[in-house]
Amino acid sequence: MRFNMFRNILFLGLGALNMNAYAELALIVNPSNQITFDEKEIKHIFLGKLKTYPDGSVIKPLNYEDSSPIKHEFDDKVLNKSQSQVKAYWSKLVFTGKGIPPEKVDDDASMLDAVSRNANAIGYIDSSLVDDSVKVLKRF
Repeated sequence: MRFNMFRNILFLGLGALNMNAYAELALIVNPSNQITFDEKEIKHIFLGKLKTYPDGSVIKPLNYEDSSPIKHEFDDKVLNKSQSQVKAYWSKLVFTGKGIPPEKVDDDASMLDAVSRNANAIGYIDSSLVDDSVKVLKRF
C-alpha cells in the first residue's frame, strides 16, 4: 500500500515538472519587421540554410547558450533534433567552413534586448515573457 501511494505521488510530481518544462515558446522579431515565415523556413533559419530576408537583408538568428533548458526545448519542438544532433550539425558546418551558428545570448533579458534593438534579429523566448519591445511571429 505504501509503495503504491509513493509511486502515485512520484508520478504526479514528475507530471507537474514535465508541464513546466514544456512552456509555450514564442518566435520573436523586432516590431518593425513585417516578415512571416512558415515552420520549414524557421527551421532553415536556425540551421543556417536560410540566411536572408526577401529584401536581401541578412537574417540574424539568436540562440540561447547550450546549457539553457529553453534551447533544448526549441531544438526539440522546432528543429526536431536533440541537443547532441544540433551540436554535431553545427560542428560539421563550422569545420567545413559552410556555416556559422546563430549568435548566443545568456538569458531572457538579453534575448528581448537583442531582438528589440536589431530589425533583422529573430529569436525565441518563453511566451509568458513577451513584452511590447518585440513582435511574436509564431508560437510553438
